[in-house]
Amino acid sequence: MTEQESNAAIVVRENTEKLRYELVDTEAEGGAVIGGAYYLGYGENERIFYHTVVDEAYGGRGLAGVLAQTALEETVAAGLKIVPVCPYIKRYVTKHAEEFAGHVVPVKPVHLDALK
Repeated sequence: MTEQESNAAIVVRENTEKLRYELVDTEAEGGAVIGGAYYLGYGENERIFYHTVVDEAYGGRGLAGVLAQTALEETVAAGLKIVPVCPYIKRYVTKHAEEFAGHVVPVKPVHLDALK
């Protein structure tokens, strides 16, 4: 089975109530949430990404990248800037610098204070 086939039942959705993008295994009982990219809105047009996690049982399948890509693309599409506090998100936007150029705001002390 290819990685794409094994990930076919995994979807990404935004959960605005919990302020996160979720990885959901649609084949698991109840559509189990197996990962998330957590964010906090800041100011009028910034979204601080502060934590990204994928359940260990689903590791090694590239799902964190799928989660990050969707979360960041939807953030940009919503007209928001990305504030990459989370180390994974920071690496991701650095690796995909051309795609997210002009959409990333450097982390400032006020962003970190907002997370407290």
